[in-house]
Parts: sequence; C-alpha cells; structure tokens
Amino acid sequence: MNSANGAAVVVGVDGSEPAARAVRLAAREADRRNRPLRVVHAFIWPLLRVPVSAPAQSPPGAGLRHQAEQLVTDAVAVARAECPGLRITGEIIDGEAAAVLLGESPAAALVVLGDRGLGGFAALVVGSVAVQVASHADCPVLIARGTDRAAGPVVVGVDGSPLSRDAVEFAAGTASARGARLHAVHAWTHPTSRGPGDMQPLVYDEDQVRDEEERALTETLAGIDERWPDLPVTREVVHARPVAALTAASRDAQLVVVGRQGRGELTGLLLGSVSQAVLHRADCPVAVVRAPD
Repeated sequence: MNSANGAAVVVGVDGSEPAARAVRLAAREADRRNRPLRVVHAFIWPLLRVPVSAPAQSPPGAGLRHQAEQLVTDAVAVARAECPGLRITGEIIDGEAAAVLLGESPAAALVVLGDRGLGGFAALVVGSVAVQVASHADCPVLIARGTDRAAGPVVVGVDGSPLSRDAVEFAAGTASARGARLHAVHAWTHPTSRGPGDMQPLVYDEDQVRDEEERALTETLAGIDERWPDLPVTREVVHARPVAALTAASRDAQLVVVGRQGRGELTGLLLGSVSQAVLHRADCPVAVVRAPD
C-alpha cells in the first residue's frame, strides 16, 4: 500500500449506480484508513473536440461541463452521507478514464472503481479500463462488485511466491481495520504427467505434496501474528484450481484480495484467465495488489 503521508483513496465516478456503490465503499475505506477521499471524473469530451459549454441562451444546467460538475457534486454528497466528517474533494480531469486513474495512482493509497459504468467507465471489468488500471496502477485497486457485506472474512489468495506476501500484508491490514478475520487460501494443482516412454501417469505422494503446500502457506504468513497480534487468521490449503477456490471463498467474504503477479496458475494476474475469472465470478469486492518493482 502506498504509505505516503496524506495519500488519498481515489474513486472514479461516472454517474452510474455501480459508481455510486464504489463511492460508498471508497468512503468507508478512506474512513477506516484515516485517509482523505478524492472523487475523480474522467472528462473525455475535450479530447474528442466536442463542445462542452452550454450554447447561448441554454437553460440552467445545460452543457457537458456543467453536467460533469453536478455528477461530481452528487458523488461527494453520497460519500459525505456515508461517512460524515470525512475529508472529501472532487475534481473533473480531462482525459480518458484509464489514463486519468493511472495518473492518480502514484500518489494514491487506493483506487476504487465500480464493476460497470457509463461513458469512460463503460464495460468495466469485461473491457479494457479495468485491465489497464488493475494491471498498471501504482497502488492497490479495489473493484466494487458482488455483494457488499459488513460481515465475513477478508480472503487472500496465496500462491507461495514472495510476491504474494504483498497481497497478504494488504489483506491483513484491511482485515484488522475492518475487525474481520483473515482467511488465507492456498490452492494447488498438479497436472498429470508421464514418464519417458511410459503411458502411465507418474505417481506422487499426495500427503507429502499437501505438507509442502501447507509449509509454503505458513512461510508466506510468517510474522502476520506479530504485526497484527489481535487478528484472527484461518488457513485453507485445498487441492483445487485457484479460481474455483477463491470463488467459493468469496461467497461469504467481505473482500477477496489477490496479488497482481505470482507463480504457477496465478502468474500474470489480471493479464490471464485466472484474474478475469476471479473478477467475473467473485461474489464480493475484489482488491488487486501490485507487488513492488
């Protein structure tokens, strides 16, 4: 997580109901982290050379620029109603949605988006905006989707690589701030392989492999109990594909956290099938955590 002093939680808005849900989620996250909230609307029309001011003698409120200003004002009001007393600012930024949000990410503690939208955020998650932002943002990205629950664990996907440690750190801090349990899920699969000239599958000791996978999970979680001594932590090592395991875990979770890079089936998260499937199938919001360079 970006630890810069005063780093804001940034939420992208477009006037849609999913964006309003993202605003409420972002407001709560900012409040828990004692961060200001920054409401941002990507205003693409100047790039398309579309007139944005109201024509002469137009009725009050006409014009694309005025509509965008009202959109941001409404989003700020939603956030303030969700968390009174929260420090909130709003801004219209000329540009395309992904570019604007990526430009915000280096100075942000967190970027929050809805899973569907209008205008510059249209087809979020299934389109290019979500992939670009979640794949390239310089801070964690939280996508508001599924059921927004106040109860349940914060689930984190662990693949045994050093890079998944960053996802665990973010998930542990988030679970602690929410007063929730941290549930670490490590899914493992071993494809059938064959020996040279042998048509029979190689045999391996499943108990031994499970012990190794459990050890990998334990190593990734090492130190969490020292940093967050009051945080309840549960562990799940399951012989299944990561998508299936994380989707199942999401059904009673507040949040699913995944790292943006990893090894095995989590490699290239948000650039391959696992990430796309988690974003499409998770039954709760999904946070994508960038590993440092």
